[in-house]
Amino acid sequence: MPLGLRKKKKKLRESSNLVEDEDGGLAAGSSATSAVRRTGLPAPPANLRPKLVFHAQLAHGSPTGRIEGFSDVEELYAKIAAAFNVNPSEILFCTLNTHNVDMERLLGGQIGLEDFIFAHVKGLKKEVEVFKSEDALGLTITDNGAGYAFIKRIKEGSLADRIKVICVGDHVECINQKNVVGVRHYEVARMLKELPQNQRLTLKLVEPMKAFEVLEPRSKGTKPGEENKIGAGRGTLRLPVIDHATEEEIPTEFEEKAAKKVDNLLENYMGIRDFELATNMVEVGKDKRSPDEFAMALDEALGDLAFPDEFVFDVWGAIQDAKGGPF
Repeated sequence: MPLGLRKKKKKLRESSNLVEDEDGGLAAGSSATSAVRRTGLPAPPANLRPKLVFHAQLAHGSPTGRIEGFSDVEELYAKIAAAFNVNPSEILFCTLNTHNVDMERLLGGQIGLEDFIFAHVKGLKKEVEVFKSEDALGLTITDNGAGYAFIKRIKEGSLADRIKVICVGDHVECINQKNVVGVRHYEVARMLKELPQNQRLTLKLVEPMKAFEVLEPRSKGTKPGEENKIGAGRGTLRLPVIDHATEEEIPTEFEEKAAKKVDNLLENYMGIRDFELATNMVEVGKDKRSPDEFAMALDEALGDLAFPDEFVFDVWGAIQDAKGGPF
């Protein structure tokens, strides 16, 4: 998924080595969301783009690294991995301007030129057994653009909300022993939704590494007399849980079809791919009756982004086409 960039960045010293934080603390950027190319033209070839330098840290703590020479998420992860001497497959996702697992600051298809990148790497592995007595689990699933689906939201009061070892930011690695690494987030959500009711299911999860890996045993939610099995460091946690499920949040057929069309338009006009941004635009535009009404709503919802008028019109048309309505 190519990344969109905003304004020109002040020239920094060229280096990909680790450096100590000059302030003695965490550096911070400006906005977590940036504007994409305003001209409506595709991004220039890589050899003609200005050399941009970003600063990054591992979210659980590290020196500061200088990152440059990437054009999509996978390349960014590779650059971060090289700077911090980790395997790219260890990186779950990145947040902007915060080391916390904050889904509002998740790095998607855009990055501000002054944003500070925090990379969240794999931490504790967990295996949770659940009895699915109703239709859904209460999870919203997204992905990192490089093959890892993870939990973006947990619905309040749902089964997952009551199982405290299932957390926002957890990577969904396996569902009933089926490896889902490399599977898009909406397919993972559908798999969870379609699991039969009144049966047990097993989730293998990997949580982001924390600065101090502390996990206390919990007796609530386990069978009487049964011990919680807690692993240390990168060990495995096994917690059988029996409870009720609630509504699952997955895209409808219309939303998925429309989002794919909008994602293609993002690439054609802006030179980026961001399915989550496309999904947000579909959500904004699905009940709008005209391009002007859609443009106003889009400006209110995504005011940090500047889109060409012809792009906005085509997006509205794509949404109408997906639901079979008039242009």
